[in-house]
Amino acid sequence: MVERRWQCGRHALSLGAPLVMGVVNVTPDSFSDGGLHADPAAAVAHARALAEDGADILDVGGESTRPGAAEVSVDDELRRVLPVIEALATGPCPVSVDTAKPAVMRAAIAAGACIVNDVSGFRTDEALAAVAGTGVGVCVMHMRGTPRTMQRDPRYADVVGEVLAFLDERVRALVAAGVERARIAIDPGIGFGKTLEHNLALLRALPVLRESGCAVLVGLSRKSMLGAITGRGTHDRLAASVAGALWCAGQGADIIRVHDVRETRDALRVWQALEMGAAGSRP
Repeated sequence: MVERRWQCGRHALSLGAPLVMGVVNVTPDSFSDGGLHADPAAAVAHARALAEDGADILDVGGESTRPGAAEVSVDDELRRVLPVIEALATGPCPVSVDTAKPAVMRAAIAAGACIVNDVSGFRTDEALAAVAGTGVGVCVMHMRGTPRTMQRDPRYADVVGEVLAFLDERVRALVAAGVERARIAIDPGIGFGKTLEHNLALLRALPVLRESGCAVLVGLSRKSMLGAITGRGTHDRLAASVAGALWCAGQGADIIRVHDVRETRDALRVWQALEMGAAGSRP
């Protein structure tokens, strides 16, 4: 059997076992850790600690995408993320930039980012052009509306069908623009314009997403859906986040985006030993 890989610039990331993407927010207002790592030096130190804890990818973001978050200018976003990306790019851990702005995509790639994670799904020609000829990996996510409006009474006739159709359309657009399918990951966008019921339906449909042939990325770490289920506050959702990560891994997620890397990595190691054998790879 040919091993599946996610091609991200100079990195060919094996998808034989779930990858852990560590969250590096360089923001004052992110829902979970806003302000903790707003200083570039603090963000770099945090990212390096995540790598030590077992992160396979570091995802650097300079604009909060929490519901109702204020928009950030291109200049402010560049000022936040570029020093962090430049400092991390020479290390062994692949660096991703979490941005929806083509100008930030281009600058981040020039600074050494090898993945572009776009929560808006590369919906513009400029965004497609920013990544097409670069060789970087891309993650295309589904979101209803914008971070400012996405949680205002989101409705779907068929949430799984509509999200799958959107992701399929964006993958086709990326391929038409010159992005090889091996470079593309898809993300159903848990919490981005969805109710709890929508999120649960999408998580149960992860095996269907995997049929796309693209890598599948999921992020539900510390999100409000976990609070709705457990009654816990944002900073008391570690157990729920790890449980969600293990469910996603068991349903075929290839990349799991988390805040708590060490705990997630330990849980995945135990799950891999029990479920997939000592080698830790999918059967």
